[in-house]
Amino acid sequence: MLLTNITRPVIFFDGECNLCNSAVQYVIRHDKKEQFLFAPLQSDAGRQVLQLMPGNIPDSFILYHNGKIYIKSSAALQTAWLLGGWRTGLYAFIIVPRLLRDAVYNLVARNRYRWFGRRDSCMVPTEELKARFLTPNP
Repeated sequence: MLLTNITRPVIFFDGECNLCNSAVQYVIRHDKKEQFLFAPLQSDAGRQVLQLMPGNIPDSFILYHNGKIYIKSSAALQTAWLLGGWRTGLYAFIIVPRLLRDAVYNLVARNRYRWFGRRDSCMVPTEELKARFLTPNP
């Protein structure tokens, strides 16, 4: 299994979604420790993690960290915590019941293409970022 060998947090994102790509670019810019790895859900690694998801599969943002899979608002809040700085304060929203947090998340996820647009293809990382994106095993 691909994820068993990974010790860094991995963000799986909808590579065709402008909002998701902007979020990934934000994380890349503010991840001073360069701890995060990334993979579009449309990639081999993304499809592999989606197979691990029971029931209703989230289609826009998944965080894998320390052997756990976080989805929806929990993934976003955990990512904010890991980024550090003032963003750790956002983690206080974890006290809001997940049902309510995820309702807001689902509203945005359902409308993300309409509100933010859609790409024809997944983001292609620059040469200096390629090492932070999961690629298929040889």
